[in-house]
Order: sequence, then structure tokens, then C-alpha cells
Amino acid sequence: MEIKGIENKSLWENFLSECEERTFLQSWNWGEFQKRMGNKIWRLGVFKNDELIGGALVIKIEARRGSFLFVPHGPIIKSQISNLKSQILKELLNKLKKIAKEEKCSFIRIAPIWERTTESERIFKDLGFRPAPMHTHPEVTWELNLEKPEEDLLMNMRKTTRYLIRQGLKNKEIQIEKSQDPKDIEIFNELYQKTVDRHHFVPFSLRYLKNEFQVFASDNQSLIFLAKYRNEYLASAVVIFWQNIAFYHHGASSMKYPKIPASYLLQWEAIKAAKQKGCKIYNFWGIAETESKKHPFWGLTLFKKGFGGYEKKYVRTQDLPLSFKYWFTYFFEKLRKKKRGF
Repeated sequence: MEIKGIENKSLWENFLSECEERTFLQSWNWGEFQKRMGNKIWRLGVFKNDELIGGALVIKIEARRGSFLFVPHGPIIKSQISNLKSQILKELLNKLKKIAKEEKCSFIRIAPIWERTTESERIFKDLGFRPAPMHTHPEVTWELNLEKPEEDLLMNMRKTTRYLIRQGLKNKEIQIEKSQDPKDIEIFNELYQKTVDRHHFVPFSLRYLKNEFQVFASDNQSLIFLAKYRNEYLASAVVIFWQNIAFYHHGASSMKYPKIPASYLLQWEAIKAAKQKGCKIYNFWGIAETESKKHPFWGLTLFKKGFGGYEKKYVRTQDLPLSFKYWFTYFFEKLRKKKRGF
């Protein structure tokens, strides 16, 4: 096997299209977004007999507590050669260690998109990895198969969800808007800040949200959905459409009119838009792993599951310590995890 840097967008995206497990966090445009945010990236391809069989978008994260290399939802491996997972990861790791040394990184963090099995977890353990103290991207997601008629999708939803959607459709005062105008991210952000105040999580900056949206919108891969009631915006979502998968990446809402099902109708319109774009899967992004009502995102998880679908669990985020500086990050994140409650 040979590791090569990849500079060709078509080569990268075509390879990803041949992989069953993938998310936009390994897409070409996610790398472009990271560069726009000032982060250094590498797109590494694993070749065997000149065939691209695996790959990883690698991001250098610079934090006050220490720099590290991060592989979000990777490495990605061609579906038909999943038996080479261990060998591919080992080859990539050799390259990542060299980059980490050159970039003075204290550890390597990988958030795999591999199914959570004993075998997959063992592969990481055998290479010296340990579970990370906290995760950055979803380790458990909720997906909906869109290859069914709209009426079937409705019938497979929770009864309450289906009822609220139909009530929303009857209410002519609720309007759903779709936008590719980056200025509308500011409307989303106003609702987003209200959501942050309710749920007490660390928000993405307006610059982050704008840059992400603009990069994907440049390839017609993102839309802002806005739900308006009596000329007031009550809910919004940023959805990314990539390789026949729709990702509900950011959501926000106001509680001013709690009995108006704006969020339910907005989500249904996003699902229908995904079908119209030829998407086969609607990915609701992260959900709580526990059924406990005490979890900060229990309500959001209940909301997402109400639309029908199935759960996917990935191997937990893994860290490979490279120096004693790693432990500053480890204990800082341990405390942060305890504070945020999950």
C-alpha cells in the first residue's frame, strides 16, 4: 500500500461515492471550509496497485491546550474491501505520526464512521488508541430511508408527529421558505442563539455558520429552511445535500408560539426537498445514546425519532497520545464533558 496526497476534487469525490459509509465531513467541500476557517488540512489517499481504496481528510486543530490532528468521520474505505480496515488504518497512522511530528501535535484524534462492533474497536485498541474523553461529531445518528412514497413516510412516523405535520399543513399562516442567500444565515443565527440560551450548549460562531453554508452553496449543496408564522421566524434548519444524502446539520427554533408546529412542518418540507433532489437517505445527525429524560438532548432526540427511521452507532472517538501534553487536553475535556452533561 502507498499513501499519496490528493489534489484532484473529482478523484476524491468519485472515490467517496463508492464507499457505503460516508458523511460530508470527509467531502471535498468540508476540507475547503476548514481552510477558509484557517485550519491546515491534508487529503490522504491509500492506494493498492494504483487503485484508491481508502482515504482520510485530516485537519490540524490548534487549541490553547495543544495542537492535534483530527480525522472527522474517517478513514473512509471502499465497501468491497472492508476486510482491509486494519491494514489501511495502520498505513494511514504511520503517515499521520510523521505529520504530527512535523506539526508539533500532541495527539491524533479519529472519529470513525465504522459500525460499532467489538472487532472495529479492537483494531483501534491494538494500534494504541484509547477512547477520547469527549466527542466532537455524532457517534450515534438517526437516518430515514427516503426510497418510499411520501404517504408511506408519513404513515411510518410517530402518530403525534404525523398529526402535527398535518395540522401545520392546514395552518395557512405558517410559511416555509427555502433560501441559498448567505444573508439568511443571520436569521438562522438569531433563532440559534435562542436555542443556545434554552439548552446551554457551546454554539458555532456566525463566521463558522456563514463559511460552512457558503462553501457548500457554491456547489448547490446547501439550503436554509425558514418557518415563518405571522411574519415572525419560528424555526430554521441548515441542510446539506451531498452524494444523494441530506444532512440536517444545524437546527434552531423559538418558543414564542409553542403550540404552532413550525419545526415539524419545516422538517417535513426539508425531507420532501431531499426526495426531490434524488436523495436516498435523510440523516438527522446526532441523537442522544441514552433514553434518559435527563439527557440535555432527550427532547431533540424524541423529535427526530418521531419522523421514523433507524439508529446507527459508530465506534467512539479515539485518541492516540503522542506526548505528555495530551493529558492537558484529556483532563480539560473530562471536566467539560461533566459540565455539559453528556
